[in-house]
Amino acid sequence: MVNTLAPEPTGRTEHGARPAVPGTGGRTRRRRRQSVVAYLFLAPTLLFFAVFLVLPLGFALLLSMSRWTGFDLGGIDPVGPDNFTALFAAGSTFLTPILTNTLLFALGTVALALAGSLLVATCIERLRFQGLWRTLYFLPIVTTVVAVGNVWKYMYEPGGLVNGVLNGLGAGSVAFLADPGTALPSVVVVQAWASLGSAILVLTAGLKAVPESYYEAAALDGAGPVTVFFRITLPLLRPSLLFVCITQFLTGLQSFALIIVMTKGGPGDATDVAALEMYRQAFSYGDWGTASAAAFVLFLVVLAVTLTQLWIFRRKGEDV
Repeated sequence: MVNTLAPEPTGRTEHGARPAVPGTGGRTRRRRRQSVVAYLFLAPTLLFFAVFLVLPLGFALLLSMSRWTGFDLGGIDPVGPDNFTALFAAGSTFLTPILTNTLLFALGTVALALAGSLLVATCIERLRFQGLWRTLYFLPIVTTVVAVGNVWKYMYEPGGLVNGVLNGLGAGSVAFLADPGTALPSVVVVQAWASLGSAILVLTAGLKAVPESYYEAAALDGAGPVTVFFRITLPLLRPSLLFVCITQFLTGLQSFALIIVMTKGGPGDATDVAALEMYRQAFSYGDWGTASAAAFVLFLVVLAVTLTQLWIFRRKGEDV
C-alpha cells in the first residue's frame, strides 16, 4: 500500500546540500576552454595594444613628471608635477596663445566643415551622377597634407590665385599668411576644405536613410523646403551630424602637419597650436618632460570636449 502522507522530495541530501546537477561540471569546463581559445585569438591584438598603446602611454606619463633630454634612459630625473605647473605659470605661452589657438582652430574647422558639408550633401542629393560629385569632393582626403598645404600656400601669396580674384573684383591684396590677424583663419579654411570629403560621405549616407514617406507627408501638408529641412531633414541627421562634429573636432585639436607646412606656427605665434608646441619641445628643445605634460593636457581637453558633445546630443534624445 502506497503511503500518501510521505514527505515530498526536497532536492537536498540528508546533510542539507543540493545534489550536483548532471552535466554542470562539463559545461563549466567547456566554457573555460572556449574562454581560453577566445583569449588566444585575441592575444595578437592585445599584444599590439600593449606594445603600441599601453606601454607608450605609461612611458609618457612617467616623462610628464620627469626631466629627460631624450637620449639616455638613465638620465630621467623625476620632478613631480613641475612640468604641469610650468605650462600654466605666469609668462607661459601654453595657455595663451597656444591652447587658445588650438581651440579656435578646431572650432573654426568644425563650423566651416559642418556647414559646408551639409550644404553640399543636400545639393548632391538633388543632382544626377551623385557618385561622381562625391568622388570629386573626396579627392582632397586622398591627397597628402604636404601637397594640399603647399598648393594653398602659393594660392595665398600676393601674386597667387586668391589675391588675383580679389584684385579682379577691385579689392586690394591681402597678406593671408603673413598677417597675424588673418593667418589662423586662412589655415582654418584650408583644413575645413580638405576635410569636406569625409563629412559629405557621412551626411549623404544619413540623408539616404531618411524615409521618403516623411517628405511625401510634408508635401501633402503644404510644407515648404525650409520647413522640411529644419523640421524633418535636420532632426533626423543628428546622429550623422554628431559623428562629423566629434571627428572634425578631434582632427582640429590634433592638427599639426598642415600648420607646419603652411606657417610653421607663425607669424610670431599666431598659428602656434598644441601639437606643434609638443613637437618643438621634444625634438627642437629636447624637453621631453614638458612635451609629455602638454600632451596629457591636450588629452584632457579632447576628452572634455568629446564628453560635452555627447552629453548635448543625448539630451536631445540621441543615443550614440
